[in-house]
Amino acid sequence: MSVVKSALPDADLKTVGEALQGALVDLVDLALVAKQVHWNVVGPRFRSVHLQLDEVVTSARTHSDVVAERASALGIAPDGRASTVASTTAITGVREGWVKDVDAVRILVDALAVVITRMRERIGATETADPITQDLLIDLTGDLEKHHWMFQAESA
Repeated sequence: MSVVKSALPDADLKTVGEALQGALVDLVDLALVAKQVHWNVVGPRFRSVHLQLDEVVTSARTHSDVVAERASALGIAPDGRASTVASTTAITGVREGWVKDVDAVRILVDALAVVITRMRERIGATETADPITQDLLIDLTGDLEKHHWMFQAESA
């Protein structure tokens, strides 16, 4: 059942729906991974890494809301349930326990790289299907790439 109808042709709506759902899962999981590491980071650079992780969480949560609302606006029901995120994420899990600051940086560099790669694929897929969604994905990918750069600079 959909109460909201999109003007997009069905094939384009399918492409856009898959892109938005995938983006939502990646952003929800990125926020969870960053928050888990944030709570457990230890080491000499604790404070700077701890604060930087919260910036990623804020970005991922903000963008996930924008993505979910775009899906809803097109008549696509977004699915951010824990079971959906757990079964479809491409981000590798974070082990339990304390995380050394250098490992925290590596975990975020890796997680951001995975998400950015998938976002760039979605940017390509939505180019003709829906330039509005593509623009949204371009914007959020730029933000993620900024975080990726900053975490890479942490480990230089």
